[in-house]
Amino acid sequence: MAQADAVIKKTRPAVLHPVTALRIAIIVVAVVIWEAVSASGLLFRDVVPSLLTIGRAVVELLRSPNFYWNMGVTGGEILGALAIGGGAGLVVGLVLGGSRFFARAYEPYLYYLGPTPKIIFFPIMIMWFGVGPGSKVAMGALSCFFPIALSIAAGMRQIDEVLIRVGRSFRAATWQMVTKIYLPAMRQPIVNGLRLGFGVAIIGTLLAETKLSNRGLGFLIINSYSTFDMPRMYALLTLLFIIAIGANALIGRLSGLHANNQPR
Repeated sequence: MAQADAVIKKTRPAVLHPVTALRIAIIVVAVVIWEAVSASGLLFRDVVPSLLTIGRAVVELLRSPNFYWNMGVTGGEILGALAIGGGAGLVVGLVLGGSRFFARAYEPYLYYLGPTPKIIFFPIMIMWFGVGPGSKVAMGALSCFFPIALSIAAGMRQIDEVLIRVGRSFRAATWQMVTKIYLPAMRQPIVNGLRLGFGVAIIGTLLAETKLSNRGLGFLIINSYSTFDMPRMYALLTLLFIIAIGANALIGRLSGLHANNQPR
């Protein structure tokens, strides 16, 4: 019987899942529209270059050592921003989530300042940290601090009270409560906050690089725009998009592996 079912499954034609089919259809439609606009001549030359032209620019970038050097500069700034802003957000989130007094006193400020465009603080960052990488790291750290802090604070309030009582009954120290109770119980809020923080850290860092910098991916993008090298600009945006998606997926994969390795 099992063999017969296996034979039936093998002979049954493969059917594309509706969600997968819709995703493919969206991509195909977007490609067709892009190529149609590129070939129509409705816009100025190279404002919407063909995908083949963009592909050639991507290949040229991947062959250029200068691209990898600037990517390393931007990557280092983003990692520094995540380390500083994420670390500060983690501490503040733990404090606000663990204390009703501090939450009522200070958490409204986070909600008010969180949606504020952080680029308005860039002149201050330049005065404080100069025109070098420091101001870019500061912009990225400021951008990622708010979503991580708010996500951790919300996650703290979702922890099962039984776990907290168990930790206190064993007279666990503060750092033991954090490492043994709080952080393991908040895996999903931490991952969500890290993903949001990573995204806005990229935005803050690149915006800062486009405003005042002579290195980094943001500088390459704005330089391509200034010289009207549209294929190169689109190629940089495409590679940046792929890198961001890959890093986001890696964060999710690592969190999934961590969850699977947890004792049950």
